[in-house]
This record gives sequence, structure tokens and C-alpha cells, in this order.
Amino acid sequence: MIASVDEDADGDRVFKALASPVRRRMLDALKTSTRTTGELCALFPELDRTTVLQHLRVLEQAELVTGRRLGRERHLSLAPLPIKRIHDRWISGYMAAAVDLLDELDRGQE
Repeated sequence: MIASVDEDADGDRVFKALASPVRRRMLDALKTSTRTTGELCALFPELDRTTVLQHLRVLEQAELVTGRRLGRERHLSLAPLPIKRIHDRWISGYMAAAVDLLDELDRGQE
């Protein structure tokens, strides 16, 4: 199956977002629980608030993070569907090919 231009653009945004170690750490933090923006900033004391918000913007543009306002607080949650799409589109197919190759190598040694 060939991906559409929109699917490729979505995948590019997800890969771009995942390319940063800081953003991957943010996703790891959100994987365990929903956090406010302030809580997320506190987890990254080496970064100023503006930098954390810039990273969050990239994650939101890739639809990896969603936010909702509750009063003055903004609660952030992991949105795992884009990662599942990457898995379904890329990882699972390559994983199956790798398993088949290992099986062929194993049979060749018998």
C-alpha cells in the first residue's frame, strides 16, 4: 500500500517530533500520567519555560500531545495514535521482514 501525501506529512511531523531526546523524555513523562504545563516544566529544570513550550508545540503539531484547559491550568496528555500509525506503517513491516530473514538464516544452518 502506498501512503497518501497527507499520511506522509503526518509521519514526517511525528518523526521530526521524535527526533529530539528532550521531546522523547517529555512523551515518557506523559506516558505515566497527565501533567500540567507547570509540572512538565518542573521535570526539565535545565530548560527555561519558553523552551519547554516550544518543544510542546512541536509535539502538539505532530498530534502526539493534547492539552485541555481546566481553569488556569493546562493539562497535557499523551496521544498514542500517531505512534501506533508509525508502528503499523513502518515498524511492523520491517519487523516481519527481519524475522523472516532470521528464519531463513536459521534454516540455512541446519
